[in-house]
Amino acid sequence: MDAPTSSESADYVTRVVHDPHAVPAHAWNALLHDQPEGQACGPFMRHEYLAALHDSGCATAATGWAPHWVTLWSRADGALVAAAPLYVKTHSYGEYVFDWAWAEAHHRHGVRYYPKGVVAVPFTPVAGPRLLARDAAARAALVRALLAHARAQGLSSLHVLLGSAADWAAADASDLLARETVQFHWHNRHPTRGDAFTDWEDFLASLSHDKRKKIRQERRKVADAGVTFEVRRGADITAEDWAFFARCYRQTYREHGNPPYLNEAFFRAVGVALPDAWLMFTARDAAGTPIAASLVALSDDGASPAAAYGRYWGAVARVDCLHFEACYYQPLAWCLAHGVGRFEGGAQGEHKIARALLPTVVHSRHWLAHPAFADAVGDYLVRERAATAHYRAALQAHSPFRQAPCAPA
Repeated sequence: MDAPTSSESADYVTRVVHDPHAVPAHAWNALLHDQPEGQACGPFMRHEYLAALHDSGCATAATGWAPHWVTLWSRADGALVAAAPLYVKTHSYGEYVFDWAWAEAHHRHGVRYYPKGVVAVPFTPVAGPRLLARDAAARAALVRALLAHARAQGLSSLHVLLGSAADWAAADASDLLARETVQFHWHNRHPTRGDAFTDWEDFLASLSHDKRKKIRQERRKVADAGVTFEVRRGADITAEDWAFFARCYRQTYREHGNPPYLNEAFFRAVGVALPDAWLMFTARDAAGTPIAASLVALSDDGASPAAAYGRYWGAVARVDCLHFEACYYQPLAWCLAHGVGRFEGGAQGEHKIARALLPTVVHSRHWLAHPAFADAVGDYLVRERAATAHYRAALQAHSPFRQAPCAPA
């Protein structure tokens, strides 16, 4: 393991580590627990999750995700007071906040864009705290430490992706550039009554006739094919389930011409380390043979999670509308039955609107080393935010509800 690099300020010692295990898991997770959004952001920023990405070989220097975790330690008592999962990257894959055009512009002008710095959860388009800190002063110091490390490493840029409101307050104080993008989220809230849906039929009744009919037709196609679903949560998900899920995930990625980001070792590791965070839906054909699976993450706030996150799916057999059933209808029905308030469908996918996942703005912050490019990107982001607002308004016009609700900000 590489030795951490250190620097000192009046209040904090800054250490940059290149192996997640150089930071005690209990200290990292204690900071996460203290964050304003820490109880409803899923398992993704937990030390166990990030360490599993590293230990399985999915997010390492060899895959273009070199860990440079920036940590701040109190000079007074030696405690960990702030930390961020910074990765030095040689590409822009697996981020879901797209900057390929920025990289191309740098290249056209003979300016190097890679390596760059990214504060993010690899391969995970789920918003949540990224700048962990015990208080606002430590979080502000963490932003300064991140920028200092980016400059010292000669990075072209620093990107804090899909963070929290507390993150943005600290980033904005250091003049990072603000960016908005759109995801699609379902909320367990009746559009006219304002309370939670009572059940699946209550949810369907809130939709327009054509959307309700379409969902019923899609679900009927799966049922008529003899497909049934088995739902397992936490420790009930077996090693065989994880192995089958990983097989489905790999095959579906490859059918789309892409190498999978994650491997079976990662899935097994998070299944063991964070069992209560996972919900698995396994589809079986009429003979009882498993043919597909989808994986949902849950926020860790008890028997009734505040949020669920649709993450991965795959299939080894083709059935019409199976993707919609496994990835949307089964999870939404589970959320309704268990009082879950929000289901996030991940990045992209306008088809999700017809399934009542509405456009929702998520945020990122950016710093570019080259002054001219920083100015140009800043101007671009002003225009992009206006375009995003128009895009979201246009999407809202296609709301599936009989009386369209206001999409959350």
